[in-house]
Amino acid sequence: MEQQAELRQQTATRQRERHQRAFALQQRWLWRILGYAAIVLSVIVIGLPIYWMLIASFKTSREIYTVPPTWIPLNPTLDNYPAAWQAAPFARYYLNSIIVTLVTTVSKMTLAVLTAYALVFLRFPGKNIVFLIVLAALMVPAQITIVPNFLTMGDLGLVNTYWGLILPGAATAFGTFLMRQYFMTLPREVFEAAEIDGAGHMRRLWAIAIPLAMPALVTTGLFAVVNEWNEFLWPLIITSTEDMRTLPIGVARLLDQEGLARWGVVMAGTMFVVLPVVLLFVWAQRYIVEGIAAGAVKG
Repeated sequence: MEQQAELRQQTATRQRERHQRAFALQQRWLWRILGYAAIVLSVIVIGLPIYWMLIASFKTSREIYTVPPTWIPLNPTLDNYPAAWQAAPFARYYLNSIIVTLVTTVSKMTLAVLTAYALVFLRFPGKNIVFLIVLAALMVPAQITIVPNFLTMGDLGLVNTYWGLILPGAATAFGTFLMRQYFMTLPREVFEAAEIDGAGHMRRLWAIAIPLAMPALVTTGLFAVVNEWNEFLWPLIITSTEDMRTLPIGVARLLDQEGLARWGVVMAGTMFVVLPVVLLFVWAQRYIVEGIAAGAVKG
């Protein structure tokens, strides 16, 4: 009797374990399906507008307004691209955007590295207060600073100049925060050994900190490039002549005063702005993921 009872108990235990394994397997498959569904939905939501912009740039105006819409151009044409290029001085817009983006990006990366290094490796009164100010700056919408920045640029005589476009965005709270978080994950033993060998702060910064923190630095630079390249409101406010306008304003110039447009030409002009950034992100996506992930390890 005892053996039969023990056998029944073992059988019940095995059945319960099988049910638990089956339930766990079902849960894993369910979460996997939900995960794939979320990925597909994200790709559709993010990729569909970009795909439509791309194919619309190769369509005629008549085909763009076709109902139902065509997802592959029936009669693809390249006429929209030269039409967009000639509708506004895009060569000048490109030059202005490149100058502003490069100078601002270098400034943001430099200041972010120096500030983050000081916050992590230097001892000075009020260090925590400085970091709190950086965090507070992350929470301030950029639109709030437009009027003070414009008045300041006006007092300095920098309206409608490159410096007027560059200076208000020359520093980045996000980049400083990201670099600080990354520097905090670096092994202190390496810096202590360098200090014993007689290396000063600048030597430790350039020879140790920056090479080890390259993913975070590249991420900071990429976010700066995207932000400045796509900036529309501030260049629109601070510039007053066509020779100082940037690419996003050039795309807006493709619309007439009544808001009407040849949408094929507008989409071609938009590709002038979007394509360089997309190629840059495709090239540097590994650094972006690594930089953000490592910067989030330690708070």
